[in-house]
Amino acid sequence: MVRPFYLVVGILSVGLGLVGLVLPLLPTVPFFILAAFCFARSNPALEQRLLSHPDIGPHLRLWRDRGAISKRGKQAATAAFMVSILLALALMSWPWFLLPILTAIIAGSWIWSRPTH
Repeated sequence: MVRPFYLVVGILSVGLGLVGLVLPLLPTVPFFILAAFCFARSNPALEQRLLSHPDIGPHLRLWRDRGAISKRGKQAATAAFMVSILLALALMSWPWFLLPILTAIIAGSWIWSRPTH
């Protein structure tokens, strides 16, 4: 019963990661990290496909091996946070625009606290 759950969550995570490739405000790599985690517990062949992917694989292996995020990844996340904050300031009213700002501060602090490769 647990393996099918992990498989479904892994497939959904890949789907969200793919959507994140075209929507700049939706994170991509965290969804692929979650997918690799789920596939490791449900379908090792799918996990290997993710790990061996030329674009996604290096980020996944870096996270898995060292808990590290590339400097480019950190910069991209920060840029996405900035776009989110600007959109929130332009489109949302008080106090709702504070939510993306708070989220960016918390998530950005965590991202920049990870080792850099």
